[in-house]
Amino acid sequence: MTAVATKPIHRREVDEDFEPKTAKEWERALASWRWRIFSGKLYKIMTKEDEDQPGAVLPFVPNAAQRKFINRLHYRNIILKARQLGFTTLIAILWLDHAFFTADQRVGIVAHHRDDAALILRDKVYFAYKNLPDEVRSLNPLISKNKTELHFANNSAVRVAVSMRSGTIHRLHISEMGKIAAKFPEKAIEIVTGSLPAVPKSGIAVIESTAEGRAGEFFDMATRAENRSQTISVRPLGRGEYRFHFYAWHDMPQYTLDDPRDHPIILPTDHAYFDKIEKIAGVKIKLGQRAWYITKRESEQSGDQEKMWREYPSTPGECWQRSTEGTYYAKQIAAARMQGRITRVPHVSNVPVNTIWDIGSGDGTGIWTFQYVAPWSRFLNYFEDWAQGYSHYIKILRDTGYLFGNHYLPHDADQVRQMKDTVGSPFDMLREIAPDWNFIIVPRVQTLQHGIDLTRAKFPEAMFDEVGCAAGLEHIELYKKKWNTRAGVFSDEPEKLDGHSEAADSLRQWAQGFDPADLTRKPYETLKKSRARSPKGGMAV
Repeated sequence: MTAVATKPIHRREVDEDFEPKTAKEWERALASWRWRIFSGKLYKIMTKEDEDQPGAVLPFVPNAAQRKFINRLHYRNIILKARQLGFTTLIAILWLDHAFFTADQRVGIVAHHRDDAALILRDKVYFAYKNLPDEVRSLNPLISKNKTELHFANNSAVRVAVSMRSGTIHRLHISEMGKIAAKFPEKAIEIVTGSLPAVPKSGIAVIESTAEGRAGEFFDMATRAENRSQTISVRPLGRGEYRFHFYAWHDMPQYTLDDPRDHPIILPTDHAYFDKIEKIAGVKIKLGQRAWYITKRESEQSGDQEKMWREYPSTPGECWQRSTEGTYYAKQIAAARMQGRITRVPHVSNVPVNTIWDIGSGDGTGIWTFQYVAPWSRFLNYFEDWAQGYSHYIKILRDTGYLFGNHYLPHDADQVRQMKDTVGSPFDMLREIAPDWNFIIVPRVQTLQHGIDLTRAKFPEAMFDEVGCAAGLEHIELYKKKWNTRAGVFSDEPEKLDGHSEAADSLRQWAQGFDPADLTRKPYETLKKSRARSPKGGMAV
């Protein structure tokens, strides 16, 4: 196997349709990497049993997405993909082939769990090896085998693990890196800092996964690789740079329902979605493919569009629209994107702009701005900062030039706090800095979950400017439950240490406290309690 498959085929390469019959012809065929991988005459795989067909042992022949990947193979590769495209199987075959036909090689496969690693070795690598023709297998017999390694007579070995650091690894595959980064971030960092550096410049590394949210090592690496792909025409990739590969569900010809009797009802909004993907991706999505997608969404994914973005993405950008498991607002964000409510939202002149605040007990403050134009709350901006006084935020808002309406503060804004050399409540401090503004304290809800449920229910009434609210929307997508490492489950408490709670908590004030009727009431009439006393002096911070 050549290091980069895009190089011209060597003269010794044999066409994949070649049928060897004599010993000399077999010798010629086995010397050809292309014949070994593409012919279907050498390797066999075990297919999964599903509702369409029982499991079976079949010759391995690369599918359309796999062929596309092989033809673009680089020294360093990142694959972002739809599920069930067979990339783990493909790479298992490629790595076995390299170890079997090249002496003194070390080949590694990293999975997110030991059991998964063992299954890859047993059901993909070893299965393909033991089903080689007897005459071929005898050319390079196993000298040792266990649950983590196959060691061949030519001193090459295939090893599986959850991380690899020792020695040189000539071929490395990291399977489902997104899952590793999402649930075991420390392990992901160890892979990046320990396993990947073990691959020499002339070696090949493949990092492959479905998307698992806009955070973690896989998101960072895939995003950098995708951005770099936009400049390849200006400067070719170096051996140490990652080539970005994306494979959508519509790359698979078999993902279609050709019989009209199997077609579900496809709504106009769904057709509009497919039409948009055709323009973005430069592809033609036929009626049978659209029917397959809708059927998959409504049956296998229970109508959850967010799951389809994760499991069967149409574009690279769509992958990152989904939120990780354990998030609070995944379905709401997905619905907003699907319905076109995250778009450009222009400021409407002569309509008051309202703000909603989260004033944390620590350093962080998050503020959304929105206008109410019936029936929509039209969000224009999200601002946040840390370790800043309230005058800092007042200046940011005044600099927008907006005509302001009401400013909604969380329930504890009237509680006295010690801040640097001052004592007072945020409410009093803000009133002193901006005496011309109308601040409203939002009533406290019984539980945090109640407030989250209110926000979910009110979400369909919101539109968001995709530019001005970009940072806030990203925080909302990543706002999630705290992961209990010991129990291996999400707890019922939100994660407060990842920097996403300010945006989520401030948006919650809109759901808990905003009422269009507030816009016609007199100043301070909607306060939770009377604030008759005058503000204390020296409160501006």
